[in-house]
Amino acid sequence: MAETAHRYAPGDVVVRREILLGEVWFGFPTICVADTPDLLALYIPPGAEFGFPESGTFPCGRHPWEAAGHRAWHGHGKLMLHRPGEAHSIDVFWTGPERDFAGWYFNLQDPLRRTPIGVDTLDHELDLWWGADADRYVWKDVEIFAERLVEGRYPGMADAIQGEGDRIAALLDAGERWWDPAWASWQPDPAWSAPRLPAGWEAVPTAGWDAAVPAAR
Repeated sequence: MAETAHRYAPGDVVVRREILLGEVWFGFPTICVADTPDLLALYIPPGAEFGFPESGTFPCGRHPWEAAGHRAWHGHGKLMLHRPGEAHSIDVFWTGPERDFAGWYFNLQDPLRRTPIGVDTLDHELDLWWGADADRYVWKDVEIFAERLVEGRYPGMADAIQGEGDRIAALLDAGERWWDPAWASWQPDPAWSAPRLPAGWEAVPTAGWDAAVPAAR
């Protein structure tokens, strides 16, 4: 019998890790905003530390943010909205001294899989961005995605990743909005501080206690 997935309470630390070709590649702590059967909302606050495992084979190289010297999240925090089983998140960005809403970022990634310390996924590089003042979305990182395919980062996944992007684009073109636009004005709890990664975060097994469940279309 499958174990019941642990759910987080608002304010709990949830470690988000990227798993590349079976290895922990990157991780950072987030704060749970909401965790229901229909939505997992995670917030990465300013100053949240980035973690890069010291050991591994890393056939596609070290994480690009490690190579670039990024060690923590800078600027305004980011809110990430996930529906169960979907191969993308909707990320909410803010900008400027008044924390104005900047736009919606459709981040293609592996469906989340829960672990004893948080969630595992893998960013798929290809994304869509709809700025707050824009009439339409734009595709992001198309060339980088093509490069990653050549590098072998997503073996056998190219069509599925592109298909998910095309599906999102078609929904947006049809006027579909599957998220609550009220998230644009969401404010983090002022008592929240930047969490740190727990000791041994990279050693936690990658197989969580619940599998990614396909979402209803």
